[in-house]
Amino acid sequence: MTAILRAEQVSKAFGGVQALGGCSVDVEEGSVTALIGPNGSGKTTLFNVITGYERLDAGEVYVGAKKITNAPPQRVFALGVGRTFQLTRIFPRLTVMENMLVATQHTGRRVRNPLARAGGPADRHRAMELLEFTGIERHAGALAETLSYGQRKLLELAYVLVADPAVVLLDEPAGGVNPSLIQHIAARIRELNAAGKTFLIVEHNMDFVMDLCGHIAVLDYGTVVATGPPAIIREDPRVLDAYLGIAEEDLAEEDDDAAAH
Repeated sequence: MTAILRAEQVSKAFGGVQALGGCSVDVEEGSVTALIGPNGSGKTTLFNVITGYERLDAGEVYVGAKKITNAPPQRVFALGVGRTFQLTRIFPRLTVMENMLVATQHTGRRVRNPLARAGGPADRHRAMELLEFTGIERHAGALAETLSYGQRKLLELAYVLVADPAVVLLDEPAGGVNPSLIQHIAARIRELNAAGKTFLIVEHNMDFVMDLCGHIAVLDYGTVVATGPPAIIREDPRVLDAYLGIAEEDLAEEDDDAAAH
């Protein structure tokens, strides 16, 4: 398969703190890829340098064959890379439908009064389709601030999908969400992926990751320490050490204890 999104030897420091150091990640077209690692390992920083919210110090980023290194967010978005954020970025004092109509007018340029230009039948039809797809259509007339945290995540996903990006970066879609909504979000991702959408997902919920993602990259101290399918990653001692804090010798002790009983 072809890599639709690539970060090659990416480095980023904040003062004396090296957030990313020679980090390389490939996301194959049509895949659901997870990016996991302990807090502070550089996951969200990698999202930020890919999507232009932070300038990288070294390395390159590509969408297909196009270099997007240090491109502004609107250009990255225009080239088919959409993203959500760990803390949802919606307009809380607008209704859910108004949020979606803003999204229909997003072209990557500053719009002085997007609501004044939005709201045609085609825009509203597209917005309602996506609200129905994500399961929050009954809240279309409610202020976004009245939604639960999980529903806000679904609104943000619907907002990003308006532009029909080829690649969607999701930053902790299951974080802080109740179990039934987690399953709902996972089902929507599977459905979109079956239709050809590519995903790169940062997530701490390992059940969510292992059940949903076909490929996983593990970050530790700003670099990738392991990649592979879930069955390989869950058994990799480097992953257990870096992500779960379980050293290889601890696993051996556990096996000995189990054998003794």
